[in-house]
Amino acid sequence: MNFRITVLCENSVGPICGTLGEHGFAALIEPSGGEAILFDTGQGLTLLHNARRMNKNLSAVGKVAISHGHFDHTGGLLPYLQEFGPRRVYGHTGIFAPRYRVKDTGECFPIGLSQGRETLENAGATFDLSTAFRELAPGVHLSGEVPRATAFETGDQGLYCDCTGQELDATIDDQSLVLETDKGLVVVLGCCHAGLVNTLEHIAYMTGRRDVYAVIGGTHLAFCSQEQTGKTIQALKEWGIRKIAAGHCTGFAASARLSRELPREFQVALVGYTLEV
Repeated sequence: MNFRITVLCENSVGPICGTLGEHGFAALIEPSGGEAILFDTGQGLTLLHNARRMNKNLSAVGKVAISHGHFDHTGGLLPYLQEFGPRRVYGHTGIFAPRYRVKDTGECFPIGLSQGRETLENAGATFDLSTAFRELAPGVHLSGEVPRATAFETGDQGLYCDCTGQELDATIDDQSLVLETDKGLVVVLGCCHAGLVNTLEHIAYMTGRRDVYAVIGGTHLAFCSQEQTGKTIQALKEWGIRKIAAGHCTGFAASARLSRELPREFQVALVGYTLEV
């Protein structure tokens, strides 16, 4: 199976004139045969605009998959539905849970879905929610809930289920997209709150394959310790992944370290980044 993966929403833009950046992520998955899949939708400020600038026909999208229930990955869902009509939307059963970022100062910011389930369903969303690893289309799988098995991938400690900071949000709804290509598996990440190594090991367990050709998207290393970043990079070297196109929540420091330690593999997944495989 062959695919074209195009980053539509990202924090930073590439060389395509007129595209816009926002803190968020969305990628268009176009298989050589069959319907396109939209993976995440950004905040909602740039998805439709960037698609038009890149001549991407989002009306051809048959399914929408959501990596997790944060505003910077789901905010574009409502404008997409309003523009293109009803779609089946795949995700984890926990995507509608309340989410907050609580700062050390005590300031609390909601970071969950910008719109409620009823609003999205009224706009045409039919939600297909599950915790399981499952096939969305030939050669395309959603990872399902990722077990937290590694000792060093501790996640983001600033996320909570309430504004009091009493209940830590482990973001258990975090999922990734898995593509079976002629060159090996391609893993498209949203934020990878579960940890990159946990995610790769889970995919290997579910597929029986360790031939990961490429990883694209947010790695969440911007919010992790230097120890976690170092052990993640060591694991990536051992996996032998050919392309690591990181962006969004990877952060400048972790990106610089990835570039230094994996100079042939590392790329920056800006708006407009495209991988044909």
